Amino acid sequence: MTSTESNLWIEREDGTVTVKFDRAETRNGIRPQEWVDLKRIMDEINRNNSDRVVVLTGAGGHFSSGAELGATADDLFPLAPMQIVNDACSAIRQLHKPVIAAVSGYAVGAGFNLALSCDLVVADSTAKFSQIFVQRGMSPDFGGSWYLSQALSLQQAKEIAFFGDTLTAVQARDMGLVNRVVTPGDLESFCTDWAKRLKALPPLALARTKRLINNALDDGFHTTLDREAVYQEHNFTTLDTNESISAFLEKRSPHYVGR
Repeated sequence: MTSTESNLWIEREDGTVTVKFDRAETRNGIRPQEWVDLKRIMDEINRNNSDRVVVLTGAGGHFSSGAELGATADDLFPLAPMQIVNDACSAIRQLHKPVIAAVSGYAVGAGFNLALSCDLVVADSTAKFSQIFVQRGMSPDFGGSWYLSQALSLQQAKEIAFFGDTLTAVQARDMGLVNRVVTPGDLESFCTDWAKRLKALPPLALARTKRLINNALDDGFHTTLDREAVYQEHNFTTLDTNESISAFLEKRSPHYVGR
């Protein structure tokens, strides 16, 4: 297994590329460098004919807690750096090869949407999903508003995004956001089996099938990404977002003023 400049690990075995976030102390919180590395890795996989299937996962019993909020807002979320996030999102979606999200533990915020950006989502029974953005004074990014509105009714999508409540793996599956739920000990073996089945399929046909299905839903996707970036930039100019992040880091209840 090889590492990148960030705590992102890559392992190649018989055509399967496992990409693993490994920052257990933050439940695999994602910093700007991880987004950069993730896009670069996806671009490399796209060019490598030996890479057939990608499994995206997290170490330490968690998928990802989303974008790390310990960094300054200027470092993370002005509009230009938001393009780094959007580029990583687009790289997964435009990859010519299938991507399986193997989810255990927390998949919240951008971590939830990172899973939704994959072609298939397999979760174990410990998985917990949340569009937590609003509880931090933010609005969805990493394609979340698009993925939810495509997969769910508008009312369901708004309920999940407005409240940021936590969904169990079974609830997410029953809504159509997760393909399969397995026991914790079976997550790796199940994803390995699906990867083997995918590798047995003709790669060009599989790539075109992925593109056809994505393009059938793609009207407005990139426009949505741009809108998300603009909204996220604006969020970080408000008092409430800064208060929400400060309260989270200081482990206290936030006080919102509507500005």
